[in-house]
Amino acid sequence: MKRRLVIIGGGPAGLSAALEANRLGIDDILVVEREADLGGILNQCIHSGFGIHEFGEELTGPEYAARFIEEIKQAPIEIWTSASVVALRPNKQLTVLRHAELIELEAEAVILAMGCRERTAGAISLLGERPSGMYLAGAAQKMINLEGLKLGKTALIYGSGDIGLIMARRLSLEGVEVKGVVEINPVSSGLQRNIAQCLNDFDIPLFLNTRIKQVLGREHLEGVIIEDLVTAEERLIECDMLLLSVGLIPENDLVQSFLPIDGSGKIVVDEDRESLQTGFFACGNVLHVHDIVDDVSEEARLAARGAKHYLVGLTKTERYKVIQGQEVLSLIPQRYVGHSLFEVYLRSKKSLRKATIQLFQGDTLILEKKVPILIPSQLYRLKIPEGIKLEGDITVEIKP
Repeated sequence: MKRRLVIIGGGPAGLSAALEANRLGIDDILVVEREADLGGILNQCIHSGFGIHEFGEELTGPEYAARFIEEIKQAPIEIWTSASVVALRPNKQLTVLRHAELIELEAEAVILAMGCRERTAGAISLLGERPSGMYLAGAAQKMINLEGLKLGKTALIYGSGDIGLIMARRLSLEGVEVKGVVEINPVSSGLQRNIAQCLNDFDIPLFLNTRIKQVLGREHLEGVIIEDLVTAEERLIECDMLLLSVGLIPENDLVQSFLPIDGSGKIVVDEDRESLQTGFFACGNVLHVHDIVDDVSEEARLAARGAKHYLVGLTKTERYKVIQGQEVLSLIPQRYVGHSLFEVYLRSKKSLRKATIQLFQGDTLILEKKVPILIPSQLYRLKIPEGIKLEGDITVEIKP
C-alpha cells in the first residue's frame, strides 16, 4: 500500500504537522497513533498553561489538543488509532500493527513525531529494591488524572523536571503530603514559573545538590535515604510513594539503526527538520525535548513545509554543519542549507547570567547576542537575522 505522507504519532507534533501538510496541499496524509485517542501526552495534562503563544489564551492540555483534533476531523486526513509502527526501513517502508493485523506501507515521505519517554530508576542506577509505590512521574500523572487512582499518602519526588514539579502540586491538591523534591544538580531542571507555582505556593521544599542514596522497603516503599552532596549529611524521609522525574528520552528507537544521531542523542536535521536520510523529517520531543507545547506545534509546521519541498522535488545544495561549541549542551539544527532565515535552538551546559551567544564562521565572528540569563533546563531560540550571509560551517558558542 503506497502513501504520500505518513506521520508517526498523533500528539501535538503529529497533529500540527498533519494540518500544515494539508494546508500546503499535500494529499494522501496518514497519521498513525498507537493510543486509542489522539492528543498524546496532552490528554493527561489537565493543568493550565498551554496555548499562550499558539492561541493567545491559557488552556489545559486536553483543551489544546481538542483545538487541533477538531480541525483534523474537518480535513481530508486519514487517522489510524490503536496502531503501532513496529518496523521502519531506510526505503520508507513501514510495518504497522493495527487491529491484530500487520499492514505493509510504502511512504514517499515520513514525519517522525513519536514524542519521548521517561528515564527509569534503572537508567540512573538507583540503589535499593524496587518495591511497589515507586512510579515514573508521567505514569503517576496518567493514573491519577485519567484513571482516578489514589497512589499513596506521603510522597517524595526525585528530579525537578517540569513533570515532577507539576505532580508535586497535583498530589498536594489530592491531599497527599509531599515531603519535598530532590534534585541532584545545584539548580532545578524545571521552568521557573513551575517552581514558583508548584513548589513555593504549596510550601514544598526543594533539596538541591542532593541525591537519593537508597530506597527502603521490599514489598512496599517505606522511605528513602537522601544525601546532601555538599555536606555528605544523610537524612531519612519516610514516604509510601516515590515519583521519578529524572529526564526524558526521545522515542527514536525505530530509526536509530539508519538515521545519523549526534553526540547528545538527537537525530541530525537541517532547518527544515529533514534528516540526513532524505525524505525523513523529525519534530517535537522525538527530536529534542521542548519546554512548551506551543514550540512543538511551530516546529512541526517546519517539518511539514520541509516535507512539501521534498515531495515536489526541490533539491538542496550542500548542507553545512552547525557545530556545538563551548558551553553549548545541545542544539538544533545541526545542518543548514546556505541561507540565513532560520533559528538555532540551544541549551547551555550551566546556568549563566549576562551571557553572550556567539556565531563563528571559521575564526570570524558573524553574530553576537547578549542574553540576561541562560539555564540548562530552558531552551533558547537564536534567530539568524536577515542579511547575514551564511556559506559554510558555523560554530555556536556561549561566553559567560
